[in-house]
Amino acid sequence: MRQALLRTAALPACLWLALPALAAAQDLQDRGGAALPPPIETAAPRADNQIDFSADQLEYDFDAEIVNATGDVRLFRQGERLRADKVTWNRKTGQVVAEGDIAVTNPQGDIAYGDRIELTDTLKDGVVNHMLVVLEQGGRIAAERGVRENGGVLRVTKAAYTPCAVENAAGCPKEPSWKITAREVVYNPDRKRIRYKGARVTLFGLSLPLPAFSHTIGGENAPGLLAPQIRLTRVNGLEIALPYHFNIGPNRDLTVTPHVFTDALPMIEGNYRQYTSLGAFDVTAYGTYSRRSDDLVTEAGVAPTSENAFRGYLDATGRAQFDPYWSAFGSIRVATDKTFLRRYDISRDDRLRSNIGVQRISENTYFAIQGWAVQSLRLDDAGQIQPVALPEIDFRHRLTDPLVGGRLTVQLNSLAISRNNGGQDTQRAFASALWELRRITNWGQEVTFSAFARGDIYNTNNSASTTTLLYRGEDGFHTRAIGAVAVDVKWPFIGAAFGGDQRITPRVQIVAAPTISNIDIPNEDARAVDLEDSNLFSLNRFPGYDRFEDSTRITYGVDYALDLPGVSINANVGQSYRLNQRTSIFPEGTGLTDRWSDFVGRTEVRVGQFVAFTHRYRLDKDGFAVRRNEVDATVGSRKTYALVGYLRLNRNNDQLLEDLRDREEVRVGGRVAFARFWSAFGSATVDLTDRNEDPLSISDGFEPIRHRLGVQYEDDCVRLGLTWRRDYQDNGDARAGNSFLLTLALTNLGR
Repeated sequence: MRQALLRTAALPACLWLALPALAAAQDLQDRGGAALPPPIETAAPRADNQIDFSADQLEYDFDAEIVNATGDVRLFRQGERLRADKVTWNRKTGQVVAEGDIAVTNPQGDIAYGDRIELTDTLKDGVVNHMLVVLEQGGRIAAERGVRENGGVLRVTKAAYTPCAVENAAGCPKEPSWKITAREVVYNPDRKRIRYKGARVTLFGLSLPLPAFSHTIGGENAPGLLAPQIRLTRVNGLEIALPYHFNIGPNRDLTVTPHVFTDALPMIEGNYRQYTSLGAFDVTAYGTYSRRSDDLVTEAGVAPTSENAFRGYLDATGRAQFDPYWSAFGSIRVATDKTFLRRYDISRDDRLRSNIGVQRISENTYFAIQGWAVQSLRLDDAGQIQPVALPEIDFRHRLTDPLVGGRLTVQLNSLAISRNNGGQDTQRAFASALWELRRITNWGQEVTFSAFARGDIYNTNNSASTTTLLYRGEDGFHTRAIGAVAVDVKWPFIGAAFGGDQRITPRVQIVAAPTISNIDIPNEDARAVDLEDSNLFSLNRFPGYDRFEDSTRITYGVDYALDLPGVSINANVGQSYRLNQRTSIFPEGTGLTDRWSDFVGRTEVRVGQFVAFTHRYRLDKDGFAVRRNEVDATVGSRKTYALVGYLRLNRNNDQLLEDLRDREEVRVGGRVAFARFWSAFGSATVDLTDRNEDPLSISDGFEPIRHRLGVQYEDDCVRLGLTWRRDYQDNGDARAGNSFLLTLALTNLGR
């Protein structure tokens, strides 16, 4: 007896729990015809062992006890969905069979396609022949045979996996860039991990055996090997680095990387990261035992020292946010010797700065207690004595409308600087107040009034140990009073021009300041002074606090802006004139020594996202000689572009101050995309300084520092690159020479 029902029914089982059959084993291509099953808009199942489903027709054979659902059968159970042309349930044998364009989706979003699936009477496990699973996190698994086990684990044999696209841009099938074939593959959707036995990886047609291993999908944080690095250098020989990642917890991990060299002893690298309820911190450390040869500049006839010793480097950063206002931060960078970072190509910094502190930031208040320490990695004597600044206490508070609608900023600051080896020690404290009032006149002028007052107290010892006289100051306690008033007027003129908008803004500023005691005060933080467009209209054109410009001056200039469709131009130029005849405290070569300053300016041009050009310059006030010429330009798209940077400092300075030395340098770089996935890239830095510009320079006017050339292939699932770099300068045991770096990254592998 057979009865046909044209309605929605319920079956006492989870039909989807096995995976569907496919047309061919290890066929990674998409299956046509099977639509992704949408959710069924029905009430929730009445019991965990029931499935809501819909079908065009439902038949039940009472004699054979067989249920047949046909015609766009769709089943839904607790987030699990199945779509098939036909579903048959034999109640006597307990067999459930789904046939015809099957698409099954589990709660994790993985989709399985096929044309036939057989389940046991428990409906919790089953066997699938010729299957394909498309993973929600990216990638697909194809296999000849698969078994669905309790817990949703899929175990398949004679299988293949790839995260790569299997169709080209035209929608035609293509071989993936890489895939893994294996005797057995186990996929756990809850852990998002795939395990292999008897595997081989095929990359661009080249097949290599792999040991038993596993990896996660979708970028999950899990233990395992990361992508290796292979490098060849002159000093260390062939280097192979193979990181291993330990997933210690959901909020912390550890990566240990052994570096093996053919011409040096091995090195170990470790990186520990942790996120807490307060913040995060990251610690990286390197360590090895090798011959240390700094090749320091020593006295004539004294050979550089070499020794076998532990060498290493520590780089730790962290921040904790205690509440919306209070936080603590820290950064520690320290190396055992001056050349370790360069030799092992970790960093090319010539100074390592460590900083720790706590701070409070609110809408109108800033408070911080912090300290710094600096380690010099320079190979000359000039960097031997480095300061330790501990502590610096800085408090700032902003008051609105304290006086005729202006804004008042109050600052309290103290700093202690100490040096080892008998260097100069300095302590400083000051209190300052800055009042500013901004108004717009009826004619459109923007007028800003400023008044500044500060009181300082300094104490310094061993000032004679500082070799530069301008920086020493005098031993003992010193006090200083600072005051300045200023008025700044901008008058913008706006109108249409060249099919766009044009703005011309003349600007005039007058600053008045009395004579201020500067020479008796040690100069720790105001040494690298230079007239630029960024500080032309500053109240104090010295950086830092230890020097203050005590002149009455007028500064004038003009800002220009032109905005066209897809094009923008911004430029400014200006000069200042000192109204009094006091002796300038600015060093020679800064552009501020005489009463008339040099001309400074900046020009920026942007053409859409394709061209970005910036030119900064300083012209001598007398003969318009170029004292500063700096160009930065980028042309191209994100895939193909060229970078050019040029800097020439011709300060005409005879004092040979370290902070004001002349230099000339050019930097070039770029990338060219060719074919579809290939690109070539390169960069170079060349020192153009000669002895006429800097008597202390060892360059002949064209001294390459380093260059880099490489080629890279990158598609949706693989990145393969080869880089050649050459260093032209020796730095201790970091010798000049060639190095080669091979990089390979495969999507979903390396975790």
